[in-house]
Amino acid sequence: MPVISEIASRQATLMDIRRDIHAHPETAYEERRTSELVASLLAGWNIEVHRGIGKTGVVGVLRSGTSSRMIGLRADMDALPIQEANEFAHRSRHSGVMHACGHDGHTTMLLGAAEYLANHRNFDGTVVFVFQPAEEGSAGASSMIADGFFERFPIQAVFGMHNWPGIPAGRICINPGPVMASADRFDIVIRGHGGHAAMPHLTRDPIVAGASLVNALQAISARNTNPLDSAVVSVTQFHAGEAYNAIPGSAVLSGTTRALRHEVREATWKRMHEICQGIGTTFNVDISLQRMEGYPPTVNTVMEAEQCRQAASLVVGAERIDWDVDPSMGAEDFSHFLEHCPGCYIWLGNGPGEGGCTLHNARYDFNDDNLALGASYWVKLAETLLAPV
Repeated sequence: MPVISEIASRQATLMDIRRDIHAHPETAYEERRTSELVASLLAGWNIEVHRGIGKTGVVGVLRSGTSSRMIGLRADMDALPIQEANEFAHRSRHSGVMHACGHDGHTTMLLGAAEYLANHRNFDGTVVFVFQPAEEGSAGASSMIADGFFERFPIQAVFGMHNWPGIPAGRICINPGPVMASADRFDIVIRGHGGHAAMPHLTRDPIVAGASLVNALQAISARNTNPLDSAVVSVTQFHAGEAYNAIPGSAVLSGTTRALRHEVREATWKRMHEICQGIGTTFNVDISLQRMEGYPPTVNTVMEAEQCRQAASLVVGAERIDWDVDPSMGAEDFSHFLEHCPGCYIWLGNGPGEGGCTLHNARYDFNDDNLALGASYWVKLAETLLAPV
């Protein structure tokens, strides 16, 4: 596997950086130690450093040659509020917080690429290294954009990468189109009229209405969405009542919706409103639906996906690239960057995920064998896209 030999020779150093970050995890917008580590390393390699973008984000800028071309390479830095169950030496030192999604590895791979590119500068243009905070549900990408990211760094394309347990190590998956779904949350409040459980005819029962509503919402995916599209409506909470012999006056349902295309995302919400209105009329209850808008779908642009395939083939070989794989219904706030410019988000195989140890698992750990590989991919992508002409 043609990993760049100079980067491979730095494996021990990269591993030390990754494990140090793993041992000191920080959740959304608390990544102060991690940000300072990143900024200090970038500055030490004579890379222009911008701190505090999107609160705790860090951006490094590296120029070479005279071309006006500019690309962005993004890694996320935040950890999750999970108590780590691992016992190795680099386990989390912060109770209730751990790197259970591999962002420690993502940060380290991009740092490895930044060091190499700063030392060699075998490109013509500008590479913007984007170390993003708060990917895990707190929209760090959106915060960086609101903080003027695209005005300050007018990149023409942006690229992201995520490790993926269950995909063999050394394989790279690339989709020329949707790769991750949107993720929105909802609360539905059903207001009826409570009363004695022995006299249901004197009540307007929100539980019966809610039960029908849960079933009716499933028809959105089964009967209102094109079978060639994907949509998920999951009711994950149902709260009502406190007594065995009393029908409550209200009930609350909560959950999430997912879709791979914007049109499907919006059609799902339109249909949810219609179903809530219909169930309310049928059961003579008042139903209100509140949407908490989350991440949009992550949709790669075709040309940039092809560019990623070409760069990845230089590192892992064409035979180890999986092209146009099934997308995930998970969500990723890299999608906010892709709403502003073309780009591509790929998956890097992290290994088997033995014993169900996948992302967001208390026993997860990033595969250190990927550090040099991922850094080499970033280098080849930058050198390919910004090749001197």
